[in-house]
Amino acid sequence: MTEQFVKIGRQNRLKVVDKVGFGVFLDGKQFDEILLPKRFVPEGCAVGDEIDVFVYLDSDDCLIATTETPSAQVGEFASLTVKQVNPVGAFLDWNLGKDLLCPYPEQKSRMEAGKSYVVYLYQDDQTRRIVATSKINRFLSQQKPAYKNGQPVSLLISDRTDLGFMAIINNRHQGLIFDQDIQESGKTLQIGNRLEGFIKRVRDDGKIDLSLKKPGFDKGATSDLGQAILNKLNANNGFLPVNDKTDPAIIRKQFGASKRTFKMALGGLYKQRLIIIEDKGIRKTEA
Repeated sequence: MTEQFVKIGRQNRLKVVDKVGFGVFLDGKQFDEILLPKRFVPEGCAVGDEIDVFVYLDSDDCLIATTETPSAQVGEFASLTVKQVNPVGAFLDWNLGKDLLCPYPEQKSRMEAGKSYVVYLYQDDQTRRIVATSKINRFLSQQKPAYKNGQPVSLLISDRTDLGFMAIINNRHQGLIFDQDIQESGKTLQIGNRLEGFIKRVRDDGKIDLSLKKPGFDKGATSDLGQAILNKLNANNGFLPVNDKTDPAIIRKQFGASKRTFKMALGGLYKQRLIIIEDKGIRKTEA
C-alpha cells in the first residue's frame, strides 16, 4: 500500500508521535513532525492516536495543524469576506486564526474591507504559502464537460452578467443561469450563494446553460398552482382579473410563479372545464 503524503491546505488524518507541554507532534510523513498546539488537542489524546487536522503554514511559514475547520481548502472555490486591507493585499476570513491573503496582483478588482468575493485557494509554488485569488478563470476546467441534461449539480454563484448569473459547477466548470430561468424559479440570487441547480444543456462549444428547476414539465408544481388559482377564484366570487395575457410581474406577485407555468396551469383548468378564459380575466364555471 502506497503511503499517503501530507497535503498542505487540506484535511489530513495524522498519527500522534509525541506529547509535549505545549501540544502534540504529528507524523508529518514527507515533512518534519507537525505541531498541533495544546488548545486544539482532543481530551484524552495519546501517542499512537490518529487525528483529523487541517495543515497550513503559521505566521513564521512553519507547518502547523489545527482541528478548526476552514471555510475552504486548497483547490476549492469559496465566497470569503475581507477582514482588512494593507499594502500587501487583502486578508480574508476563512475561519482560522491566521487570515488568508489575497495579494494585490491576484485581485480581479481592488478588494474592500467588509465585502465578500468569490476566490480560489491555491498553494504558491515558490513560497508554499496558501493564498487566494479572485482571478478564478484560469482555475476552471476548459475541457468539454460530460454532464447530462437534467443532472443535479452543486453551484456557487460567482458573477453577474447582462444575461444572468455565472455559477461554478461542482467546483470545476462554469455555467450561466439566464435571467428568465431565475425569474421562473422564483428565487433571488446573490454572488456567493451556494445552492443546488441542474444542467439545462451543454452546448456544442462546451458552454453550459443552467437551471434552478429540474428541466421538463413539472406536473406537480402546475397542479399546485391550479389549485391555488381555484382557491383565489372561490375567495373572489368566482372571478379574477388575470389571464394568459396578464403582465408576468403581476402574475409573479399574485401567484409566485412564472407566466409560462401560470399559462400551463390555466390550460389544465380550462381542459377540465373548471374555468372560462375571458378578455378581462378568468371565471370559474358553474358546477
